[in-house]
Amino acid sequence: METSIREGRLQSKWPASFPAGQGSDFAGLIAGVGPHPEVAQDRAGAGPRWRVGDAVLGHTVRGAQASFVRVPVAAIIPKPERLSWEVAGSLYTAAVTAWHAVQAANPQPGSTVLVHAAAGGVGGIAAQLAKLRGATVIGTASPESFDHLRQLGVIPVQYGPGLEERLARIAPDGVDAELDHRGDDAIATVDSANEDDMAVLAKVADLVADRQVVVPVAAIYPFDEVQDAYRELEVGHAHGKIVLSLHPVGYPHQKVHGIDVRESEATRDRPDREPAPPAHEVLPPVFGHPHHQGHPPDRSVPTDPDRDLAE
Repeated sequence: METSIREGRLQSKWPASFPAGQGSDFAGLIAGVGPHPEVAQDRAGAGPRWRVGDAVLGHTVRGAQASFVRVPVAAIIPKPERLSWEVAGSLYTAAVTAWHAVQAANPQPGSTVLVHAAAGGVGGIAAQLAKLRGATVIGTASPESFDHLRQLGVIPVQYGPGLEERLARIAPDGVDAELDHRGDDAIATVDSANEDDMAVLAKVADLVADRQVVVPVAAIYPFDEVQDAYRELEVGHAHGKIVLSLHPVGYPHQKVHGIDVRESEATRDRPDREPAPPAHEVLPPVFGHPHHQGHPPDRSVPTDPDRDLAE
């Protein structure tokens, strides 16, 4: 969407003036809170609703790609502990767009659903949400993505000329619903967070944290390589999310600088792995936070650099 705005393709809806911010989705640690009662107290008035150091994810309008992001309290939710930072920081737009697409289609158990671009960020989530409703899901993709879709329980079909004939062989009785979320307009409708959308984000975040929905990460770029990240994005062949990281965490076997990151290596926890480290151990220090002063963490997590997390 940012590429389209920058190139003027959405000029009638969002005129571009430069310099301009970019990015909608983010995750991080709270560096400071305002004095407003909604921020300072929980809904029961019993104590602070948000504290410095809380791990959150959320949404802003063209300003997420920055060291600090100032947002209203309604634009963030707590980050589930077992949700990886890379997925959390890239979840809002794809999750909310996919959720609304599936809700509109309303697939029923036993129905057949066609999801276009099922290997993409939005389509991948939509396909899995439809499957959770009990539908049989067919997903269009390139042949390179077929194995990935099969692992998600999605029947792959190649997009392009001849699609109708291929669909007729796979689903001779036809499809009951078709989800086509492609194009700038489909995603651009998710331009500002509201309470309902944040509730949707929380639901999808829990599904991902519980491994009921898989969100693969195609590449993780250091923040100062943002131009290279956009170049890969604009090619349009990434198998998953492209993520910017202010300070790549360095999980075992994680790959950065635009090299593929397999979903099982970077975005999923093993059920029997050691507890996740505290948030302050896996993100850069927040200036002014006590952990930045060099205090030792409350607990240590044993690590084995040779241990392969891939199943």
